[in-house]
Amino acid sequence: MGYQRAWLWSDLRAGVVLSALLIPAGMGYAVASGLPAYTGLYATIVPLIAYAIFGPSRILVLGPDSSLAPIIAAAIIPLAVGDSDHAVALAGLLAIMVGILLFVGGLLRLGFLTSLLSKPIQIGYLNAIALIVLVSQIPGLLGFSSSGAALAERVTGIVRAVTNGEVQVIPALIGFGSILVMLFFKWVIRQAGLGILLAVLVASVITAVWQLGGVIPVVGPMPGGLPTPALGGLAWGDVGMLVAPALGLALIAFADTSVLSRTMAARRGESVDGSREMIGLGIANAAGGAFGGFPISASTSRTPVAEQAGSKTQFTGVVGAVAVLLFMLVVPGVTAYLPNAALAAVVIVAASSLIDVPAYVRLWRNDPPEAVLSSFAFVGVFLVGVLEGIVLAIVLSFVAMAWRVSRPYRAELGHVRGLRGYHDVTRHEAERIDGVVIARFDAPLFFANASLFTDFMRRTVDAAVNAAALEGRPAIETVILASEPITDIDSTAMDEILTLDTYLSARGMKLIFAEMKGPVRDHFANYELVQRFPPDRFAPTVGAAVDAITGQLRTDIAGPDVLGTDGSDRDRRLPEG
Repeated sequence: MGYQRAWLWSDLRAGVVLSALLIPAGMGYAVASGLPAYTGLYATIVPLIAYAIFGPSRILVLGPDSSLAPIIAAAIIPLAVGDSDHAVALAGLLAIMVGILLFVGGLLRLGFLTSLLSKPIQIGYLNAIALIVLVSQIPGLLGFSSSGAALAERVTGIVRAVTNGEVQVIPALIGFGSILVMLFFKWVIRQAGLGILLAVLVASVITAVWQLGGVIPVVGPMPGGLPTPALGGLAWGDVGMLVAPALGLALIAFADTSVLSRTMAARRGESVDGSREMIGLGIANAAGGAFGGFPISASTSRTPVAEQAGSKTQFTGVVGAVAVLLFMLVVPGVTAYLPNAALAAVVIVAASSLIDVPAYVRLWRNDPPEAVLSSFAFVGVFLVGVLEGIVLAIVLSFVAMAWRVSRPYRAELGHVRGLRGYHDVTRHEAERIDGVVIARFDAPLFFANASLFTDFMRRTVDAAVNAAALEGRPAIETVILASEPITDIDSTAMDEILTLDTYLSARGMKLIFAEMKGPVRDHFANYELVQRFPPDRFAPTVGAAVDAITGQLRTDIAGPDVLGTDGSDRDRRLPEG
């Protein structure tokens, strides 16, 4: 769909409003990333224009983000060794590497990788990242400097500085005053962007009027001119050192961007292709890195501002980028009056929005195991390190997935008079079928749960045999496995099925698979087990298998849909709880 003239004024207005937020947010996140403030503007201008050309979303706003800042800082500060120019070059290289990874991932359609970070894991690492950002900005907020790459060293340095009386009153007043202004506009006025703009303007005016530039730390004037490449002094060794951070940043940037992109698209009745989103984000990162920027992602704070201001298309981002560029060209000296404490306040308020205590509390209330995983992710990121913590979070996600799949729900089924289908005997007053055991295993069968499956089936059969003997009912001759929840079978599980079948055959019982999906049934042919398990060992439904075994149809349910088209109750089954 082409651009409509009716959108022009809305996009222009939204772009101007957005630019007021792009400037302080970009500079603040640059400082939080261990970089000169002006690089935040380069990381804003170029990616916005690149994404407007190549990105699929009509509303997304890209730029520096608080969730990436501590990872960038952890990656480049140790390598830069105090050289700001080298830090800028390293950050640019890092953005280019992130861009390449995302671009290639988009071409290979690897968007599913974002599922490696489950919601509990995301809650844990985002809470930890937010606290890391908050700690990193406290020295700037209070007007002193603090060294130390490790978090423990930073905290120790802050405590030492506070106890030694190094806190400067004026920066602290400006910083806390800025926080109060922004929180008031965010919580009371419901205009977070306006609060940021007002706080920065007021702080700058106070610094200019009372001539505090020589008394308190300030950002200083911006370099004039257009964004230019700043990749000098790099070596191939730097690429090797940045591979791990680039992978982590690419994963988190796309995870954040894809979630926000889908949310905004759904709100507007649109859809966005995840692979195209990955490609657009990759190009934006690479372009920004090539012109003095650093890794970026979609902004959860600036995107809603653009939407609320009436944005219709990506032309809003272009307008915002041009406005920021004009700011740098026409009035680069205005930031000479911008206190570092005000920028620290901007980052602190933004990072605090990442903290989600209610979600963490809900996890403990609703799913304690997931809350434990979230806690491990938090501790890993906060204490061990951002990059190491992200790796730990991914590993924990796999562990959680393996644990859940290896310990699925399993049940023996029976029939309840008057109810369709066959139901869990422990959750319903279900009756066993004479001569038959019906069991269900709610997971794919693979090496981690194969032995659990066999043990469950044996225990279920043994219990049914003993119950039948005590009650004087017919002996068990058939075991039906309700196979619909089984979506896959690996070689280990297939061996366990053979062992189970041998065990049942030795006791005079026949194993029947009911409702097994075609692709899963194909595994029996792949493992050359067609003769061992001929077609009569598979039934279309549990009802069809029971009807064939008992030689009669169920008649305990009244109504025209009592029987399915194959003489079973397939067409009227309820979910088997």
